[in-house]
Amino acid sequence: MSNKTSSSTYLVTGGAGYVGSVVAAHLLEAGHRVTVLDDLSTGFRAAVPAGAEFIEGRIQDAGKWLDPSYDAVLHFAASSQVGESVAKPEKYWDNNVGGSMALLAAMRSAGVRKLVFSSTAATYGEPVSPLLTESDPTAPTSPYGATKLAVDHMISGECAAHGLAAVSLRYFNVAGAYASPSGVTYGERHSPESHLIPLVLQVALGTRESISVYGEDYPTPDGTCVRDYIHVADLADAHLRALDAATGGEHLICNLGNGSGFSVREVIETVRRVTGHPVPETVAARRGGDPAILVASAEAARERLGWTPSRADLAGIVADAWAFARDSGRDSGRDSGRDSGRDSGRDSGPNSVRDEENQA
Repeated sequence: MSNKTSSSTYLVTGGAGYVGSVVAAHLLEAGHRVTVLDDLSTGFRAAVPAGAEFIEGRIQDAGKWLDPSYDAVLHFAASSQVGESVAKPEKYWDNNVGGSMALLAAMRSAGVRKLVFSSTAATYGEPVSPLLTESDPTAPTSPYGATKLAVDHMISGECAAHGLAAVSLRYFNVAGAYASPSGVTYGERHSPESHLIPLVLQVALGTRESISVYGEDYPTPDGTCVRDYIHVADLADAHLRALDAATGGEHLICNLGNGSGFSVREVIETVRRVTGHPVPETVAARRGGDPAILVASAEAARERLGWTPSRADLAGIVADAWAFARDSGRDSGRDSGRDSGRDSGRDSGPNSVRDEENQA
């Protein structure tokens, strides 16, 4: 873990969400002061880590609270459902782009000159090669991806014109759960759920009859789509390292992934093995826009952030997610660690991009 040399004060927007709450927890564990700003429109107050100050509010109003005492902003607050973005693009342009523009203005006014932004692999659209790099073309296929790319462009302009130090982290598929030293576990839970691993775990739990496999005739070893999965704790580590790497006047963009992928069938079989439960599956037709392989090159993150994932084993990722899912199932009233629908990534971030995961 990086960023432990001195105590700083950070604003975490969307910190009541899956990725945001895990990053906030890591910042607190590293000895920093954290304020979470979240409007709780889809988030949970109980997901905010103990020790963080909490402000219920919108990022459009960040100027009410942001002041020179903050050393940096970590920005996760965004609407992140691809399907919804197609049906309600105006919501995504208003919240993701308008909200981020207001946040940048508030930072400029307060003299806060460092930003880590939760971007997404959805900015690339249809991949031109199986191993995506930051230099590949960006051609989003949804308003969600387009709004995230627009914010990236906005940040680049802010860096060039006003000396902002910024890092955008483009996630691929975030998964797993994080058990903090304090005993609180932060895990993935969306409503409705759209991510492959928690959906397959629902089948193992008996709350879903089967998992749908959309297409088994792709040019991959087993015919199903291949995706890059990253553990949410590894993702949090990258954010802390990004704070150290941010340089005035530069907008650094880094992909975050394991550099290797797992097929839909590999995920399903891993869930069967880890949980010991049968997971019935049904085969459906391919969905439009699902590329056969979507895997990240994380070489830039290794070179610039000093970051490499330490939890790349799929069975370990599934085991952590399974422990959280079982615990949540036993206590349906528990809110701690629930996802806010923010990137998370989603998507966080990119993990909430429907056409990146071949899932039900």
